[in-house]
Amino acid sequence: MRPSMTALTTAFAAMLALAASPLAAKPAGMVVNGKIHTMNPDQPVAQAMAWDRDGRIVDVGTSEELASKWPDVVAEDLAGRTVIPGLIDAHGHVMGLGFSMLNADLAGADSVEEVVQRLKQHAAELPEGAWLRGRGWDQTRWPGAQFPSAGDLDAAFPERPVLLERVDGHAAWANSAAIGRVKVDLTGEWQPEGGFIHRDQDGKPVGIFIDRAADVFEDVIPPPTEAEKALALDRALERMTSLGLTGVHDAGTSLDDLRRFLHREAAGKLPIRIHALADGDEEALASLCRMGSVDTPRVTASGVKFYADGALGSRGAALLEAYSDDPGNRGLLFETDEVLQAMVDKAMDCDLQVAIHAIGDRANRQVIDALIQGQSRFESNPGRHRVEHVQIIHPKDIPRLAEAGIIASMQPTHATSDMRWAEDRLGEQRLFGAYAWQRLRQAGARLAFGSDFPVEQVDPMLGLYAAVTRQDLDGEPPGGWLPDQRVTVQVAMEGFTIDAAYAGFAEDDTGSLEAGKLADFVVLDRDLFEIEPADIPKTRVLRTVVGGSVVFEADD
Repeated sequence: MRPSMTALTTAFAAMLALAASPLAAKPAGMVVNGKIHTMNPDQPVAQAMAWDRDGRIVDVGTSEELASKWPDVVAEDLAGRTVIPGLIDAHGHVMGLGFSMLNADLAGADSVEEVVQRLKQHAAELPEGAWLRGRGWDQTRWPGAQFPSAGDLDAAFPERPVLLERVDGHAAWANSAAIGRVKVDLTGEWQPEGGFIHRDQDGKPVGIFIDRAADVFEDVIPPPTEAEKALALDRALERMTSLGLTGVHDAGTSLDDLRRFLHREAAGKLPIRIHALADGDEEALASLCRMGSVDTPRVTASGVKFYADGALGSRGAALLEAYSDDPGNRGLLFETDEVLQAMVDKAMDCDLQVAIHAIGDRANRQVIDALIQGQSRFESNPGRHRVEHVQIIHPKDIPRLAEAGIIASMQPTHATSDMRWAEDRLGEQRLFGAYAWQRLRQAGARLAFGSDFPVEQVDPMLGLYAAVTRQDLDGEPPGGWLPDQRVTVQVAMEGFTIDAAYAGFAEDDTGSLEAGKLADFVVLDRDLFEIEPADIPKTRVLRTVVGGSVVFEADD
């Protein structure tokens, strides 16, 4: 069981009192002459900050105050540079990011021909005959915006198996060599539950496998070696810390990966804090129910992630009415109402936080219904249940989500990636509930922002920019897409700091810079609160600090 909020508050108050007392230990580190945006409403801006050997902040104030209070401490002069709390990505995939950095990067490819060219370059780096993997293709960027086929890959790779994930991770594109290795009989009209195989008029798979249909390849793809997993984690951690991330909510952690994170922490080689939302399969759920929550200084696991539907780009998101550009298709619900409710009830009965992927308005309604029912049945559960993405929500469900205290875990760059074709999928009327950050916030919902990396780029500056402008990096469209849903820099920062911390039960430790909390912070080359929004993506991270220790330092 998680400690009660009363106990946590009492302990936190005692910590604050100790930090403020004359007997408090001499700080282990201190910075002065900075522009520190604390995200603490009682002290929004400060110049100096000190922390102890345990990595907790003992004082925040002016440079003169801290220099006077701690005259023997050698302080670093920030020379006016900006400091913000460590950024927390509330929805990412740590190992997915690492493996995407080992596989072919197809993001931004503007044609099938460009995909093939990138694959050829990547293939030259691999052992002969090895499976060719990649991620990031997006047919909406190509002329005609049509799904590709196995034939588009076969000419370049007639014998080598190729399997490529779509940018959203909800569709796979395979060549004939890969399809030929599948052990399941793919002939006829068979379709897997929660998935869809695109077929030709003769019933033959054409190479596109939507959502759970891609599971047919699981038994034939060689699993990564331990060395490959270790390298993938190294790459992911290096990338995240270099961009100012001090925490991430890992959405769908396997038990194997959870153990890997814990081993890294035990070895002193985990430079970020991970709030793991366990993959909601039966084994992971049963294991968490049996062993209880994991709570170490840098790894927590007290929640589980389920899926309700697919993605909008591959038309797998479940809609209340058919897709505007695909009459008759309402997308895919992964579970019946009864099955999803049983899953939610089991997790809540084990005192777990529940996070559910829901993109379409039909899926969001199903999820909100299930979470409300579960909360009424398990009132002792810690709560803070979440809907992951909330991309399309019916207007009637916005107040229901907010009133139930459900967290809207959203990714701003999804809006700026999808705006090119979202109206084609949805029609004008449903855009009222599309990526509706302001409507959810005004209804009282708490927004936890993330990126869904590697679906989107991991850089949180791009998320902040998208939230504030709803524009692409070229400044299009003028004024932003559905501009009434833009948020301020303050609100966007809250989504990546204090609200993300709250969504991970960590608001007493992270999310803002104040006495008693952990010294997780980032030094930037410019002030996000003063620059033009167009300059946010240009912002450089100069240093990332976790628990008072530097985990990334930019080269001068």
